[in-house]
Amino acid sequence: MDQFERMAQPAHPQDGNLCMMNQMIAEMRPDTLHRGVKMALDNGEADSVEAAYALFASYRMAIGLGAAGGQSPAVQAALLTMVNCGRRALLGGVEVLGDLQVPLLVDLPGLGETLGDAVVALGGTPRAELSPQTPLTWLGDGAPATALQVTFGDWRGGVFVAGDGERLAEGANDMPAAVLAGALAVAEVFQRLRGNPMAADRDVGLSLWDPRAPWRSGSGPAGWVAPSKLWVLGLGHLGQAFLWTLGLLPFERPTEVELTLQDFDRLALANDSTSVLTRVDMVGRLKTRELAAWAEARGFRTRLVERRFTGDITLAEDDPRVLFCGVDNAEARATLEDPHFDLVVDAGLGAGPREYLAMRLHTFPGPVAARARWGEASSARTADAKAVATATAYQDLAARGLDDCGLLEIASKTVGVPFVGVIAATLALMEIVRRLNQSPGLGVLDLTLRDLRG
Repeated sequence: MDQFERMAQPAHPQDGNLCMMNQMIAEMRPDTLHRGVKMALDNGEADSVEAAYALFASYRMAIGLGAAGGQSPAVQAALLTMVNCGRRALLGGVEVLGDLQVPLLVDLPGLGETLGDAVVALGGTPRAELSPQTPLTWLGDGAPATALQVTFGDWRGGVFVAGDGERLAEGANDMPAAVLAGALAVAEVFQRLRGNPMAADRDVGLSLWDPRAPWRSGSGPAGWVAPSKLWVLGLGHLGQAFLWTLGLLPFERPTEVELTLQDFDRLALANDSTSVLTRVDMVGRLKTRELAAWAEARGFRTRLVERRFTGDITLAEDDPRVLFCGVDNAEARATLEDPHFDLVVDAGLGAGPREYLAMRLHTFPGPVAARARWGEASSARTADAKAVATATAYQDLAARGLDDCGLLEIASKTVGVPFVGVIAATLALMEIVRRLNQSPGLGVLDLTLRDLRG
């Protein structure tokens, strides 16, 4: 028996997650279904929505914080990324062990004065000791030999079994690497709980300077220039992950950072399961307004574009010339090059209960034009949804009165988990940073968290 063996009885989810789960089940609609839980419906693993939620309520993790670990802003960034992603993906909750009564050193709004305040605000539970059979990850010194050690430094982030490897430098301001490492740790725990026997028992990581290099050797420069003017298209899963990572950068003058935020949609309950800046009390409000309020509280300046992106934008002299795209819409993505941004970084995620761990980044101008890549919308997703809708849990919904249209609409929604978006967004942000620092960029980056060696 190892620390990742699933408990014989489901763990009790945290009160906040329990209330949200009950609300999602009671209000079963396409915009309420938890996007991680959906994978248990799609692959036939659960025969009802209630069974799927109960399965995910058995998933939980713990994070140990070594002595003095909370004195590092980057360690705090890694910890808060783990709590933020973990509580959304693992409905049994995230426990945090260690001294949290230290000042909060990262400049994120609404999280309180201490690290403990921030952990609670993001949905974590401080603990004095580890609950039985809870997978343990660790930040800083003093990790038990079987814990999953989280480490980062010099543009690199990864995890390994604590007794089997060495930590990186873990510099106090290595924020993007720390975010990457924290998200990877949650990814490994989640995969292990989902049945991947290699996950959380391997040395795995990525270099943000050169994702193609072995992660322990792909270090980047100590000093670098961060972007100060960006257009962010899409404020859901990927857009919020991008803003989370950007917000954690230690800007000396955040008021000089200007963001143009574009989206037309309102936040739904389902967004809470994947989007790291969403809270349940935001449901029904415009994404642009809520994310602008967050960004301005961080000290950034914002402009809003509240309509669909169709490529018919004429850039003004003072508009950003770099665009990050996080929308899952082929028609919009096909027109990404039409406004003639100097650089477009597009991030896309895999869909379905097996491909949800995959991601792909495109940059434009690049080796393939955006219109050639997405110019012809595919009907594959509709066909996939029809196949998924035959699974037992969907037939249970039909027997309880859900009509064919509602069934197909729920089936067509993508599976998603927040740590995948955070990793993809961090890679995208640092692609922009590399270009700003005169490093060669990548045209296309394909990877899956199932096996990062590929």
